[in-house]
Amino acid sequence: MYKIEIKMINDLSQKAKASERKRMNLNIHKSDDDQLQRFMNAMEPGTYIRPHKHEKPHKRELFAVVRGEFLVLEFNDDGSIADHFILSQDTGNFAVEIDSAIWHTVIALKVSSVALEVKDGPYHPDSDKIFADWAPADSDIPAAKAFLDEQLGKLGIFFPNIY
Repeated sequence: MYKIEIKMINDLSQKAKASERKRMNLNIHKSDDDQLQRFMNAMEPGTYIRPHKHEKPHKRELFAVVRGEFLVLEFNDDGSIADHFILSQDTGNFAVEIDSAIWHTVIALKVSSVALEVKDGPYHPDSDKIFADWAPADSDIPAAKAFLDEQLGKLGIFFPNIY
């Protein structure tokens, strides 16, 4: 039995806050070859997950809020927002599953947010994700921040000084 306790969640959040990327995973699965990848994903506001899809091979992804609040975005091929959902225990919106081959990203809306993420495996870093060419690279921090602000603004979500 793999037990996930609050101390583990708190420690993971602290590691995410201290990391340059403002996020940190705690793997539950035993190896990258596991057919079902499961992990806790701690994210802080301002972390940037470049929009991507899982298409070669096709993989589904499930996000369930454990603590905090997340905005899950799905995009059309041209980069326009196709759908969105705010995950929050406060509203009772607990989880969302993203079909394979759908452009998507997740944005942390509150400090110390943690999600349970489940997706089809195995995990191979060279083929796991196809990144959207209409979204900035992770390494372009000013463009990534502007992209996040733009997406949030389209939905009327504004945060002062979240970065």
